[in-house]
Amino acid sequence: PLPVFEHQRHFYYRCNFQADALFTAVMMTNTPEQPNPHDFVALYTTRMPYGKYRGCRLVDLPEPYVVWMSGQGFPNGKLGEMLQTVHTIKVNGLEYLFDPLRDGQA
Repeated sequence: PLPVFEHQRHFYYRCNFQADALFTAVMMTNTPEQPNPHDFVALYTTRMPYGKYRGCRLVDLPEPYVVWMSGQGFPNGKLGEMLQTVHTIKVNGLEYLFDPLRDGQA
């Protein structure tokens, strides 16, 4: 189980959508003042290169699979960083941030 602090953080971010968006932006960039929108689009367009979900968009991976991967350890490199960001997005219920991309609005 997560420490109490982790549970509190998850509750806080699930209840505050603006904080969710800010948290996601911070997680996706090294400079929180200027999030890189290309990183966000890359999360949507990049596909899983191997395994059971080969060819699936990273953002469309099932949450239980991403949570399992976090327990096993994410791979090194850019793919691992992207999967870790997807994990953060999914466990905080932020998949709706990708709706504009799914709807072709971006």
